Formats: sequence, C-alpha cells, structure tokens
Amino acid sequence: MKVHEYQAKEILSKFGVKVPKGRATDNPEEARKIAQELGGRVVIKAQIHAGGRGKAGGVKLADNPEQAYEIARAMLGMRLVTHQTGPEGKIVRKVLVEEASDIAKEMYIGIVVDRSLEVPVVMASPEGGVEIEEVAATHPELIFKEYVHPATGLNVFQARKLAYKLGLEGGAVKEATKFILGLWRAFDATDASLAEINPLILTGDGQVLALDAKMNFDDNALWRHPDIAELRDIHEETPLEVEASKYNLNYVKLDGNVGCMVNGAGLAMATMDIIKYYGGEPANFLDVGGGANEEQIKNAFRILLSDKNVKAVFINIFGGILRCDRLARGVVNAAKEMEVKVPIVVRMKGTNYEEGKEIILSSGLDIKVAETMAEGAELAVKLAGGEA
Repeated sequence: MKVHEYQAKEILSKFGVKVPKGRATDNPEEARKIAQELGGRVVIKAQIHAGGRGKAGGVKLADNPEQAYEIARAMLGMRLVTHQTGPEGKIVRKVLVEEASDIAKEMYIGIVVDRSLEVPVVMASPEGGVEIEEVAATHPELIFKEYVHPATGLNVFQARKLAYKLGLEGGAVKEATKFILGLWRAFDATDASLAEINPLILTGDGQVLALDAKMNFDDNALWRHPDIAELRDIHEETPLEVEASKYNLNYVKLDGNVGCMVNGAGLAMATMDIIKYYGGEPANFLDVGGGANEEQIKNAFRILLSDKNVKAVFINIFGGILRCDRLARGVVNAAKEMEVKVPIVVRMKGTNYEEGKEIILSSGLDIKVAETMAEGAELAVKLAGGEA
C-alpha cells in the first residue's frame, strides 16, 4: 500500500526523522492560512501517488500567502500527468503547503528489501533530487549500500559510514546519522517495503531534512497497523483493483486484451509470459489464491470482465486446495449470470479435474477446455484476435 508524501512525513516524524514544517489541505483558503503561519514563503506540492510532479507543474514556490492561495486554487482539481501516471494522469485532491527550505546540498537515502539476499538494504547517494535509477545507470559508483541483519537492525557505525559517503562533514555527519537511524526505525516498525527520501537535504544552517518522502507498506502486514491502513487513498487506485481488494483478490490491470484468471502468483506470471509468447497481451494479473471459494471465483470473473478491453478469457488453474470442480461451478455460474459474450478458455489440472471438466462440458456454454497450458494460451490469443 502506498501513502501520500504528507502522510509519509507524519509517520517518519514520529521516529525522529526531521521534515520541513507544513500541512496538507484540500482548501485554497486554508492554504493561505498555512502559508501565513509558516512565514509567507512556502512550497505548494500536489499530493498524488506518482513521481515527476515538479516537471509536470505539481510543485510550485509561493512568495507570500496570496500566491499560495492562487497556486493551491489552480492545483486542486487539476489532472496532473507525469511520466509515472500515464497519459490519463491523476486528479489532485490535496496539496501539501510546506515551508521553503534553504537548500545547501541535495542527496538520496532509501531503504528497500533486497530479495536476492533476503535482507533490507539501505542505499545512499550524494546525488539527490534526480531519478535514482538514472544515477545507478550512469554513475553506479555513486550508489552506496549497507545491508541490515534482521537480528541486529541497522548499526550506528553503518549509518555513520553512509553519512560520510554522502559527502558530509562535521556536525552534519551527526545529524545525518540520526536521520538514517530514525528512517530505519520507521521502516522496521511499520513493516514498510520502501522508505525513500529524495531529495534528502542539508540546509544552510546544518539541518538534515526529508524534503520529499515516499513510503510503501506490505499489504500482508497491515492488520498489525490499522492506523496506517486507514491512510489508504482509493482515489489513487484503479476502480477494478479497489473492487478486487474487497474480496481478497490480487488484481492488477494491464493494457492487453486477454483476461487471465489464475491461482498462485508464480503460475499467474508464467501465464502472462506464455500469452506474450504466442503474440498476445495480458489484460490483467489476477490471482484468486489457493483457497478461493465459488463466490470469490464469481467475483473474480465479474471483475475481470468489467474491463472493456478484454476480448477473450484464459482461466489457468492447478487444482490443489482450490478443487477443479469448485472452480468450474464458479465459472459456469458467473458466465450464466453475466451473459458473457467473449470466448472463454479453461485449462485446469489437479484435484477433481474430471468432475470439473464434466461441469463445464455439460453447462451448455461455449467454454473451450484445453488440455495443456500452451494449448490454452495459444487458443485464447487467437480468439482475442492476436497473432497465435
């Protein structure tokens, strides 16, 4: 789950991470009042779940409260299009009004999980304020890493080493060390999957501040953090993904026309790969999970078909806990209720396969049953009008 910049800063500040003073609002008049409280000169920042806001006009400097009012009035309700939003953009529903900072140096600090080593890694770079991927591609020698042992957490000496790698000196090293340790505590305590500060700044008076902040959280751990779960902004998610989450379905909308319904994330990835192998494009990632019941199958099918781009459906199931007969009944019932017009291809193997196959074949519906994954994918692509 993602949160907005202002929410990330509120979380980080609880762990001793220094952030500029400011507040979020959805009202231009309140933006004026916040600017007055902060001394007049402020930065107005659009709050959307996407990077590249500055280049797209979503970050502007106001020299006085009246300018803050005008900028907020123009920004609120606008559709902001950045390189991360896609051409459809995102509607700005809140802005962060924040004190302007005296920037002496811009840097980068971030924490993610290194999945190959199965440990968190703290990454730092003296090059901040730009895409870290660009720095990694053009100047990999400027990316410094410290791996965190789960039993000990981030050690003080590791944080201090990174502070020196940032090119800091004197009291700034002490400030940065505190900052990095606080960032780690926030990451660890909230079950975050990402905590990124870009840029991390050194101010003219020697403070180390998070000028921007991004945090993502592990969905599977949100039950431990109801306060963070409440920060979810469904306006920033696609409607179909929001609907799928109501039924504990893992759904991600894509740009293709072959709808996929699969059980298990690994099989779902392989299914998308084989669709592309046969010249097609998957319309979604949809993992119904191993323990899905008939009602979940029906809801998954309904959500999948709500995408108007879907021209054919490929259902690829390995029957274990989710038995093939249960899948078949869910698919048949959903297809009848929704009066499905697009072709459906089912490939299933495993528990109660013969019973499931009989349910489909005796349903009276035009559902193709494939014996192999390759046969099913090839047929689905062909029926969707692809190259196979």
